[in-house]
Amino acid sequence: MPRVLALLLLLALSAPPAGATAEQRMAGQTMGTTWSVTLQAGDGQLPALRAGVQARLDEVVAQMSTWEPGSDISGYNRAAAGSWHSLPAGMRRVVEAALELAEASGGAFDPTIGPLVDAWGYGPAGALDGPPDPGVLARARARVAWQRLELDGTGRLLQPGDVRLDLSAIAKGYAVDLVSNWLLAQGVEDFLVEVGGELRGHGHKADGSPWRVAVERPAPDDSRADDAQAVVRLDGLAIATSGDYRRRDFVDGRMVSHLIDPRSGAPTTHALAAVTVLHPEAMHADALATTLHVLGPEDGLAWARTHGVAALLVWREGDGFASAMTGTFASHLEEP
Repeated sequence: MPRVLALLLLLALSAPPAGATAEQRMAGQTMGTTWSVTLQAGDGQLPALRAGVQARLDEVVAQMSTWEPGSDISGYNRAAAGSWHSLPAGMRRVVEAALELAEASGGAFDPTIGPLVDAWGYGPAGALDGPPDPGVLARARARVAWQRLELDGTGRLLQPGDVRLDLSAIAKGYAVDLVSNWLLAQGVEDFLVEVGGELRGHGHKADGSPWRVAVERPAPDDSRADDAQAVVRLDGLAIATSGDYRRRDFVDGRMVSHLIDPRSGAPTTHALAAVTVLHPEAMHADALATTLHVLGPEDGLAWARTHGVAALLVWREGDGFASAMTGTFASHLEEP
C-alpha cells in the first residue's frame, strides 16, 4: 500500500562538520520504490556490501511481492483450496507477525486484504476510473478474513480457498530489518537503512553524532513545511510513517484516504493525516503505523497507549492540524 514518505526528513544525511569523515552511501531500487544505506565502511568494501544489500531486498521481492507472478505469495494466492504451502523463513515470520497484529487489533490489520486492494484499484490489476462496482466490492469484502488462515508448526500455510494475501503494509519494514541484521552480521555497526521511507539506525555517524530523524510539521495547505514537529535519535530503533497527508482521493464527492479499513471494506474517512511509530524492529513499526491509521485518531491513540506503542498521531482539525503522542514516543524525543 502506498505510504507517506515526505513526513520524514533525514537530518542524518546532512553534511558532516568540517574535518569529519564523510559516510559512505549506497542506493538503488526495490519494491517499486528506492532504498539507501548510509554507513561507515572502506571504499573497497562497498561493492560487496551493495551486492549483499540488493540480494536481501531481491529475496523479499521474490517471496512477498504481489506484483511478481513468480513470487511465493503470488503462487499461494493462485493455489487451490485446501492446499498447504511451505513458506520461506522470512515470509513465515512476516505472516506470523501479521496474524498476531490482526488478532490484537480486532482486524484493523488484515493480511488477507488483497481482494479489497485490487477492488479499489490500488493493486497490480491497476487503477480504476471511479469507485468500484458495489457487487465487486461486496465479493471482495467477503474474501477478507484473517481468521481463515492457518499456519502449522512446520511453517506451512493453508490456502482455505479464494484467499489473497497482501503483505505490503509490513514487507518493507521487514526488508529494512533483513538488511540491517545482515549488515550487523558483516561487522558493520554504524549505519542507517532506508527502504521506501521506513528507516532503522544503528550506532552513529562518522563524526560521532547520532542518526537523527525529524518528523515534519504538516502545513495547513498541504504544502511542504521546513520545521520539525519532533526529532528522534535512531540507535537500535526503526521509524515508520503511514497516512494520507499528501494523498487523498475523492469518491462520490467525499474525500477519502488511500488506506483501506479491512473491517468496512472501504477507504478510511476519518481526520487522521499521519501516524509515526518507533520500534526496535522496522517490521513492527511499519505494520503498527498502518494499524493505528486505520483505527483513527481517537481509537488509534487509545490502542497505542494500551499496547505501549511509541506513536505520534497527526489529524486534521479545522483549517489546520492537531497532534498527540504516547508517553513512549515522547521518551525518545530530542529538541528540534
